[in-house]
Amino acid sequence: MDEEYDVIVLGTGLTECILSGLLSVEGKKVLHMDRNDYYGGDSASLNLTQLYRKFRPDKSPPAELGRDRDYAIDLIPKFIIASGELTKILVHTEVTRYLEFKQIAGSFVYRDGKISKVPSTEMEAVKSPLMGLFEKRRAKQFFEFLQNWKDDDPATHQGRNLDTDTMESIYKYFNLEIGTQDFIGHAMALYLDDDYKKKPARPTYERIILYTSSMARWGKSPYLYPLYGLGELPQAFARLSAIYGGTYMLDKQVDEIVLDDAGKFVGVRSGDETVKAKQVIGDPSYFGAGASSAKGSGKMRVVEEHKVIRAICFLKHPIPGTDDSDSVQIIIPQNQVNRRNDIYIAMVSATHNVCAKDNYVAIVSTIIETDRPEMEIAPGLQLLGPIYDKFVSISSLYTPTSSGLDDNIFITRSYDATSHFETVVEDVQDVWKRVIGKDLVLKKREIEPTE
Repeated sequence: MDEEYDVIVLGTGLTECILSGLLSVEGKKVLHMDRNDYYGGDSASLNLTQLYRKFRPDKSPPAELGRDRDYAIDLIPKFIIASGELTKILVHTEVTRYLEFKQIAGSFVYRDGKISKVPSTEMEAVKSPLMGLFEKRRAKQFFEFLQNWKDDDPATHQGRNLDTDTMESIYKYFNLEIGTQDFIGHAMALYLDDDYKKKPARPTYERIILYTSSMARWGKSPYLYPLYGLGELPQAFARLSAIYGGTYMLDKQVDEIVLDDAGKFVGVRSGDETVKAKQVIGDPSYFGAGASSAKGSGKMRVVEEHKVIRAICFLKHPIPGTDDSDSVQIIIPQNQVNRRNDIYIAMVSATHNVCAKDNYVAIVSTIIETDRPEMEIAPGLQLLGPIYDKFVSISSLYTPTSSGLDDNIFITRSYDATSHFETVVEDVQDVWKRVIGKDLVLKKREIEPTE
């Protein structure tokens, strides 16, 4: 370990693995370390034995759940938006050659006590049970306005300006009800809360078009999912990094982040070995988050922003009201259950090679707002029908306190409660720009899911 590297990456979560892969492709000399003996960190997929060891160390998995090797249970549930940013990275890096994808069968939203399919076109809006007759007409006009918008053609603008008008004012212009705004903002634009309404409308417009174009591409839903679980994603990017000369060390304890007299990063110590590098990237657990943080990192580098509760639920049936779909996303907008944050449900099944036949895995998650977190996800759990078994975890969401430009220490963010990867890619792009000094530019191509 006496070589010097351009970048040391700590932790093999998806964010870190994407960055190490991209940096290796860029020609950087990368060393990737992880204290665990497996890839994935918080975004790993576990087999039954690993799952029970983590949540119920004193119990063995019931025999009726089937074979251990049939399971790959995600700790962090997320789907890939077909035309989204993660897809662009997967295609740009050609990591798709290591992975197979399957479509998620349905995208649903909760309103007034029941779940309905999310409409994604003006025609679906007209048929949707989410709205009454007059509201359907208004929603149809809203979707037509978005689909027809051309920046260079004022005739399509109806007097609106996406860069100066707030999203709230656009909704008001079309007289859309709060419930309709809920499913548009949360189930299509995929915002976590309602803060977006006070901001210029363009980002929301772009998010809705991303959703509708992804939906149009595949039909059933805009989401894709890798066979054998999300843990396949970090491993695929790790392979990419290795092909381009990246070095990997699993099961390697990180004992100290070594700084010079000026407080700048110079290396990482593991036992009595110190490896030098110009920059370090790592997940929050290596910089003061939780008990196993590295020593020597000095000042407080991460702060807890929120806590997330996630309930991994084993079901023996599809979720009621979803047309017996083998996989779904359901979003419960916060206004529907008097909350500040949405509740997300992501369900996959044996179709995706993540559990035994006739089993389903649904994960319910949200940002915690009270001192009774399990009560907060109750609206999501109630939609699942009978639950065979349930594993509940509470995780802290950490965010870095500085940009890293002063000391060359670049810290990634924890994975949020959303059931898609767009926020993960935003973090990748943000860290990339700070580390490299320029925007991440990707080619535009498409992924083909398997039938």
